[in-house]
Amino acid sequence: MPHLGQPSYLRRSVLPPTLFWALVGAMALCALIIIERTFSGLPFTLTQLSLPALLGILGGVLFGRSEIRRGSAHNRLQESETRLQALYHNTPAMLHSLDAEGRLVNVSQAWLDSLGYRREQVIGRPFSDFIVASDPGAALCRHLQALREQGEVRDVRYRLRGADGEVLEVGLTEVAQADQGEDGVKSLAVLTDLTLQLAAEERVEKLAYCDSLTGLPNRALLNDRLLHAIAQARRDNRQVGVYFFDLDRFKTINDTQGHAVGDLVLRSVAQRLKKFIREGDTFARLGGDEFVIVQADPNQDPNFAILARRVLETLGEPFSIGDRELYTTASIGVAVYPHDGDDPTTLLKSADTAMYVAKSRGRNNFQFFSGEMTAEITAQAALEQRVRLALHQDMLTLHYQPQVDLDTGRIVAVKALLRWRDQANGEISPREIIKIAEASGLIYALNKWSIETAAAQATAWETAGLPPVRMAVNLSSHYLRQGEFVDVLEQILQRTGMPAGQLELELSESTLMKHLQETLPTLTDLQVRGVNLSINKFGTGGSSLIYLLHLPIQRIKIAPDFILDITRNRDHATITEAIIAMAHRLGLKVTAVGVETNAQMEFLRRQGCTEVAGTFLSPALPAEEISRLLSGNVNLLPTISNDRACAVASP
Repeated sequence: MPHLGQPSYLRRSVLPPTLFWALVGAMALCALIIIERTFSGLPFTLTQLSLPALLGILGGVLFGRSEIRRGSAHNRLQESETRLQALYHNTPAMLHSLDAEGRLVNVSQAWLDSLGYRREQVIGRPFSDFIVASDPGAALCRHLQALREQGEVRDVRYRLRGADGEVLEVGLTEVAQADQGEDGVKSLAVLTDLTLQLAAEERVEKLAYCDSLTGLPNRALLNDRLLHAIAQARRDNRQVGVYFFDLDRFKTINDTQGHAVGDLVLRSVAQRLKKFIREGDTFARLGGDEFVIVQADPNQDPNFAILARRVLETLGEPFSIGDRELYTTASIGVAVYPHDGDDPTTLLKSADTAMYVAKSRGRNNFQFFSGEMTAEITAQAALEQRVRLALHQDMLTLHYQPQVDLDTGRIVAVKALLRWRDQANGEISPREIIKIAEASGLIYALNKWSIETAAAQATAWETAGLPPVRMAVNLSSHYLRQGEFVDVLEQILQRTGMPAGQLELELSESTLMKHLQETLPTLTDLQVRGVNLSINKFGTGGSSLIYLLHLPIQRIKIAPDFILDITRNRDHATITEAIIAMAHRLGLKVTAVGVETNAQMEFLRRQGCTEVAGTFLSPALPAEEISRLLSGNVNLLPTISNDRACAVASP
């Protein structure tokens, strides 16, 4: 096989290269001797040519070997250059080389593919033609100067324009090569596509500063934006409004519909309210159902109430989630820089305080922060802590008010009523306790305690041989809408041994009508299990007769507001008559609550009311006193005068 270093005439020869050069050397030296002796007129013989032939062979062999090595080195150099060019052009990396003027003299195929050009479109053009900058020429000049002075540039970011107009951001590292005898610069640059890196950085930043569920800024970014807004407002003598709000009864949506539906509601809230956010304002989610809006003041005469009203109106519309329509409202607290704080922490705390005041005033409203609110919230927080402590340390008690059969005068039921005498503040009203419990989430534990305590007491009376009575207990709609309520109630009845038919759960009419669709399945389940259900304060909640026909209730209890004036107010008397007649027609039983006089009792007897309760008959009493009444089989309907009735002890 011919050697790679052979010239073309050798590669065409049939002789081995070394023999070829040996023959050439021998022939050349012999020919030289023959020519020299011929011109000199000297004779020669073949014997005289043997030594020159040997020397020629030796010289030819040495020359041949040298020529082969030289040719081989040249070929290897050519092959190496060919391989380098192929590697340069076909490498997956973006490469380019610049001349001293900054013109492209070579580019890799990856460079062309990434930017969408053909080779003939870029070779010879200044690199500045592809740079996206306010002054590409100046950028290239700075680049070349750095190459000359430092010999390299590292990790410089450029934005390059592709053939389709799209911009590609790259990181560039370039090394200069100074040519001998020239002042010019040639270079080799490696460019890195930063698309994936920038996307990753953006994802990291989003995770660090944005809420993953709604895409809104999170607490960290909110603090930064609020700090910036305060700094600008301080410089320009302007105001900043901070709106802190959460969704009313959002926990009920999570409990009854599931957290996945709750998340969809939160996303919908974010989408709805984004349209109110102006450029320069911030809308953030702190977590759960808590949101904050920071509104800069562009006019120095702001009306921060406008945005608060818009938020309330927008959130008042139903949320369509799948085939369901869900309702929620918001309670909003508003704090204004610089009046209510001059730093993010203070402003957010002030707005949060105002929001809790808005909740305590009925929800679905907004309140501006005032100094008095801090004392109010502090007092409420202290009361909440005392209620929590009282519940956990068994400091609460139940009293029981008898409900009397108008025909026999005997006690047929008792109503369990919450009582708590706080050592620091004396008697705390049940309404205030329940209000604090509902706002703080203690209502679930409080309702469970009330039902279990009342059920255990009813069982204790029956075990003691006393006549059985219905035990009526108020039930918060919060607890009723909790998914596990029925299971918890069944466990209570099993633990206490109380029959389901002896328990009566009371729901206020207004609450029942407001959450009818959510609570109806649970009410039906309770009815199937034999639990008695009644509507409390009937006549004040606007019940429809259609609803009464289909609600699984057994009893209505007329509101004390009507009973109070039935002997003096003809309208109240007419309404009471109509309620009793309607209940009888629908097969419902009626209890009148709040009887305070003999005249009221007699009026109710004439209308066919079967059960009554009120201070005229008996106030709410401790369990021991109820035991004595039950054991004595006392008739609580003596014939007494109105004057004596007024002297009956109050609760």
